[in-house]
Amino acid sequence: MQIRVEAHGPHVVVVTIDNPPRLNAMSRAMMDELGRVWDDLERDRCRAIVLTGAGTRAFCAGADISGDLSASPETARMVGHALLKQDAYPKPIVAAVNGDCVGGGVELLLSTDVRAAAPHARFGLPEVKWSIYPFGGAPLKLPQQIGHVHAMDLLLTGRLIDAAEAARLGLINRVVAADGLMAWALETAEAIAANSPSAVQAVKRQISGIIADHARGREAVEQELGDWVRASAHFTEGVAAFREKRPPRYD
Repeated sequence: MQIRVEAHGPHVVVVTIDNPPRLNAMSRAMMDELGRVWDDLERDRCRAIVLTGAGTRAFCAGADISGDLSASPETARMVGHALLKQDAYPKPIVAAVNGDCVGGGVELLLSTDVRAAAPHARFGLPEVKWSIYPFGGAPLKLPQQIGHVHAMDLLLTGRLIDAAEAARLGLINRVVAADGLMAWALETAEAIAANSPSAVQAVKRQISGIIADHARGREAVEQELGDWVRASAHFTEGVAAFREKRPPRYD
């Protein structure tokens, strides 16, 4: 279980979420590591980043909820940084969605800039099924990116959609054959890296800064809502049902 970082030529770096046995779900330690990777790459000479998952089954299944589910303000900040929820991040990120992208995986995807997925990839935010508040940024970013009604559909039903529907909704740019996905991502990153780094990063800072300002303005509300859900009996039942692989029973 790790976050792998590999250079591809002088200006492109590939970041891989590597936990295939758990569908590339991220433990708290992996999220902490991912936050440090973003910090290192911000200082690095790289001009574009490709983000993907290990294997062919999943891009990222979000947080590993088999582990620690505490969510103190300090933990929320660490998770938020890993998902670039409130960061005006200057380096452009190309997402190669090699498989399922759910929960926090979608929230991480929302912080990327250009996205393609393999045809078999599925997308969704199933947190409400398990009585978990999606505090990684989806309630803030998803309506901005795909519109209110589409965002509410995904957030409130918890349903999964396929790659073709994700492209139709504007969640990704396009669907690319699985065997050509990384080639597309690297080619796209190289095209971005060939442009003026100053101009590219200025554009990225402006757009991600607007999103970050909006997220920071809601930080206290996010914490309050997340705490309210976690304090409910529904949370206890939802997490138990997930771990026991059964439907939850909400009275």
